[in-house]
Amino acid sequence: MNVTVYLGAHEGNNPVYKQAVVELAIWIAENGHRLVYGGSDEGLMAVVADTVLEHGGEVTGIEAQMFVDKGVAHKNLTQLTIVPNITERRTRMIELGDVFIAFPGGTGTLEEISEVVSKVCLDQLTQPCIFYNLNGFYDDMKALLQRMIDDGFSTGERQHGIYFASNLAEIEHIIAMHKA
Repeated sequence: MNVTVYLGAHEGNNPVYKQAVVELAIWIAENGHRLVYGGSDEGLMAVVADTVLEHGGEVTGIEAQMFVDKGVAHKNLTQLTIVPNITERRTRMIELGDVFIAFPGGTGTLEEISEVVSKVCLDQLTQPCIFYNLNGFYDDMKALLQRMIDDGFSTGERQHGIYFASNLAEIEHIIAMHKA
């Protein structure tokens, strides 16, 4: 299974984020899954890739040329695909994903997972879209999606494939539920 993870090129200021990324990466590797991510060697992006590799897993990075030019592409991945721009990166990561996980991150993470959310709501994706709501990071996103329903701009049926998980066990449960 390809696990597409969106996360920050920074580590954040709370060590719990790095610890949780390491836990997720070990789970990916030890369960024989492949990590698909943005291809950077910075921040939590580097942590997830390096940890999967250290535990014998495979990693596919999809990196935009602009980041290659800045020298931040990870050079030791199982596979690194360089694409012309961010739009193509998002497209390729979605094409490869069997499950999508938005880990706490910045505006790039938000941009990427927003496209997945939209495709889920339009029935263009059947794979689960999981917000890793570590420390309540995505509480406001959860409230916003509910507000869209409450105010008549969306429905629970349209948002059927969007989940919030506060720990790895909940992520595993969602994935197992989707396989059944």
